[in-house]
Amino acid sequence: MLILPSRRQVLTGLGASALAAGSTGTYAFAIEPRFRLAVTSYAPVLPGWTPGLSLRIAAIADIHVGEPYMPLDRVAEIVAATNALKPDLILLLGDYPAGRRVTWTRVALPDFARVAEGLRAPLGVHAVLGNHDWWDDTDALDARKGPVEARRVLEARGIPVMENDAIRLLKDGKPFWLAGLADQQPFKVRRDLRSLADIPGTLAKITDDAPAILMAHEPEIFPEIPDRFALTLSGHTHGGQVRVFGHSPFVAGYHDPRYIYGHVVEGRRHLIISGGLGVSNVGVRFGVPPEIVLIELGSPRTA
Repeated sequence: MLILPSRRQVLTGLGASALAAGSTGTYAFAIEPRFRLAVTSYAPVLPGWTPGLSLRIAAIADIHVGEPYMPLDRVAEIVAATNALKPDLILLLGDYPAGRRVTWTRVALPDFARVAEGLRAPLGVHAVLGNHDWWDDTDALDARKGPVEARRVLEARGIPVMENDAIRLLKDGKPFWLAGLADQQPFKVRRDLRSLADIPGTLAKITDDAPAILMAHEPEIFPEIPDRFALTLSGHTHGGQVRVFGHSPFVAGYHDPRYIYGHVVEGRRHLIISGGLGVSNVGVRFGVPPEIVLIELGSPRTA
């Protein structure tokens, strides 16, 4: 026998659904992007990693400083949380200014760099640039030359920005290489993006067989990365900003679906894609809270 719901039951159900939808919307637009902060840990086993070389890396991506989602006090909170992890090395993976679509009040990049200067790690803080760092600096973009403002202000605070460059570092007397690619999407020529990334030029800076880690803002370049790089670290995608049941429905057609978020292994090569910290295009996050990525290499868990 079919029993139809009463008018009161229908209205109660509609009200509950509207309340749930409103609560979800409030969380996605106001709570998760602005007030959540996660630490996501990885401990990949890398082929060719030097035995006994233990390295703790904190990676920060897509800060997108600007109000209301990323004011300076939020940046200071991220700096403090990163330092509390006691990493050996801190890596900044690009996109420091916020896009204009999600910015009510701009925050000057020199002010951001002043707060970022508080990051502390024995092996230093190193950075690469992202597409928004170029797009935000119209003078550099129009002239098609650098350094863009983000590079100038970071380096003025003692944070080197790596563009197709590599540096040899030592941890407990054991060497490894850290490399950084220039951005892959700074310029549009007609409908195509012109890349500044130079993989052969970057490889040429590596002069021995110590293991190498690569910073590349956009992860789509991963298929071109040679086995010489044991690990590539990227941001850019924000994990799709909305992630449900392991899928990011709103980035289809914009990013290679293989390289949206998390740990990817292809052959001997490993890629870790951060979900980032800020927002772009739309001020929303749901199921992919702002995160600091913590990578532990050569730890007892990965031995």
